[in-house]
Amino acid sequence: MVVDTHSSTHPPLPPTTEDERLSWLRLLRSRRVGPATFYRLLAEHGSAGAALEALPEVARAAGLEHYTPCPLSIAEQELARGRTLGARLIARGEAAYPTALEDLADAPPLLWAQGRADLLARPGVAVVGARQASSLGLRMARALAADLGQAGQLVISGLARGIDTQAHEAALETGTLAVFPGGLDQVYPFENRDLARRIAETGLCLSEQPPGLSPALHHFPQRNRLISGLARAVVVVEAAAKSGTLNTARHALDQGREVLAVPGHPFEARASGCNLLLRDGAGLVRGARDVLEVLGAAAVRPTPTPAPAPDPRPDGPPPPARPLRDIARLHAQILERIGPAPVEEEVLLARLDAPARQVAPALTDLELEGRIRRAPGGLITRGEN
Repeated sequence: MVVDTHSSTHPPLPPTTEDERLSWLRLLRSRRVGPATFYRLLAEHGSAGAALEALPEVARAAGLEHYTPCPLSIAEQELARGRTLGARLIARGEAAYPTALEDLADAPPLLWAQGRADLLARPGVAVVGARQASSLGLRMARALAADLGQAGQLVISGLARGIDTQAHEAALETGTLAVFPGGLDQVYPFENRDLARRIAETGLCLSEQPPGLSPALHHFPQRNRLISGLARAVVVVEAAAKSGTLNTARHALDQGREVLAVPGHPFEARASGCNLLLRDGAGLVRGARDVLEVLGAAAVRPTPTPAPAPDPRPDGPPPPARPLRDIARLHAQILERIGPAPVEEEVLLARLDAPARQVAPALTDLELEGRIRRAPGGLITRGEN
């Protein structure tokens, strides 16, 4: 099945019954059905239920034999797991769905939201940057996020190490939105688990992925398009010339969002991406006032809405974050068990004295760092680094 870029000029009518919601979820979670294909099937067949019935024949016409849509039990399990997390499933077309995403051709049909969904109505600015940021970069991220929050802007970022973490921390009191690459219960990186809990209490955690799904490498660009799509502007604080942060900036340009950058010294590799953006026409940022002037909001200072008292969490408090030395030890154990020949992930899990829920994020860490590579067939090999 070929995933096209077709998108209707009108958003679909949202599901009005539990059965319709399950059909939407089943269609979206079916193999090789992304947002664009979801909307095309919905437009062609009139409803998600009818699209599910037609899907095996559509797949057969595309060369896929023995195709089976997502089973009802899987969709029911996802809804149950979301409810256990205290999360809400928002469908496109519903009042709570973020209007900022409506103009995206690949807007997620469904979003999991944990926390204050009312914040989606606020104007937002994304503050993103390097995971291995400099001390000056971290200070700049904190100052920007705090000032933008006080000016009434929702601070949006991706919960990554470095710049993202500082932006979220600084905007906790005024309102911040974290977009997850995986499920809402799969915090990445692991050491930000407590930060994610605090964001869910006073801000908002958002994901288009099902609860329980550990983030893989291809989920990060998908997450990045949502960070930029939700924002009126994307501010890059620090970024290397080749980085995921610049991927977010490229998404912002494609989506018609403002792109701004903090300049850095030409000899500083972590500033090279920002300097390239500035060379190519991005707005220069020295502080929050520069961002607000670009948005035409320098005179607007709405009082941030106070956060309501958090509801009791049905799943209890999250487990404490693991010490960084434990994570480093697990990384070393994984690398020791990967030789010159590829190894199956299941075999690797069997060789490790650690639960799969800890190994999965560790593998993602190592993959992002280039120290391991995933090969077809579920094989893992050593990376080039």
